[in-house]
Amino acid sequence: MTKTPDKPFNPSVSHLGRREFLQMIPLLAVAPTSLAQGASPVAVQKIHSCDMRVTDVARSVKFYQDLFGAPIQARQGERVFLRIGEGPRFFSLSPRRPGEDPGFGHIGLSVAGFDSEQIQDQLEEFGIARGVAPTQEQGKLSLASTSWIEQQGGRSELFFADREGIVYHLTSESYCGGNDVSGERCAVIDEPEATGLFTLIDYNHFTNFLANRAQANVFYSQAFGKTFQAYQGPSAPVIGVGDGLQFLMYVGGNEEEAPVIPGRIDHVCFSVEDFEVDKILARLTGFGLKPRQNLQEPEPLMYWISMRMPNRGGAEGGTPELYFTDPDGLRIQLQHRFYCGGTGYLGDICSNV
Repeated sequence: MTKTPDKPFNPSVSHLGRREFLQMIPLLAVAPTSLAQGASPVAVQKIHSCDMRVTDVARSVKFYQDLFGAPIQARQGERVFLRIGEGPRFFSLSPRRPGEDPGFGHIGLSVAGFDSEQIQDQLEEFGIARGVAPTQEQGKLSLASTSWIEQQGGRSELFFADREGIVYHLTSESYCGGNDVSGERCAVIDEPEATGLFTLIDYNHFTNFLANRAQANVFYSQAFGKTFQAYQGPSAPVIGVGDGLQFLMYVGGNEEEAPVIPGRIDHVCFSVEDFEVDKILARLTGFGLKPRQNLQEPEPLMYWISMRMPNRGGAEGGTPELYFTDPDGLRIQLQHRFYCGGTGYLGDICSNV
């Protein structure tokens, strides 16, 4: 089903379709049996934010403002919040911690009727125990399978880490990074207006690497009450988040032992206006980025195209997926506004039937 601007695809999140169930069987075979039966899932609405840990915040702010024209909608100390679209969705740039490599600190998700106490109760039913706010020195695996509240000024903020230490920030849909008690009062800060090369529409997805991808797919589809809206290979589902476009993807191995290294948020994907590959590549070249050569490890300020073929759910001839790296080497993907992780040249054909 191809989506159009006036009639976006909107799959049910209340049950798995027959084909989805059949494709999920290999995942269930290696999934834990301790997930709560009949538990109430967390009412995740959309991908709302993320935090990027960078070497030089000022440099990264300039890079992303010059590229996307994203205005600053809030500041918290050294952390800068850049607005996506009309907001309040955002991505934030924070200084990396001592001994920490640049990377994604957490993924932010909005929750309907946000209530931190209720959400922690729900997470407990899915094996996420209540914990305490971590220190900066703690490794991510020490946070695994716990939730906690962090105090930011007079505001309490809810986080949890999954079995492999990937961290999520759960908020209301109005959260903008503001310094008030709710975190919902923001206005574009009176700074020089930025004009970017691309207009960000929204988040599209995150791809995460784990030791046990099957376990994660079962956990998140149950804990968030979501369905698989597409498959990028027989055992590579994408978990729809809210609107039939956004999704979370978990890839990697199927190790049954407890992880010895934390999971990794590999990249974020944004949807943009005017997704024309040649034009985007020309703009990135003019912006000073260089093409990645063959299979070399991407360095900072490179771009490349990956053609997702039919064996990975892509179109005949390939579905183009466009990536680049920022000044710290963080990976960013750009796709058409109707990309849903599915087939077709634009990756916009998804179905849960």
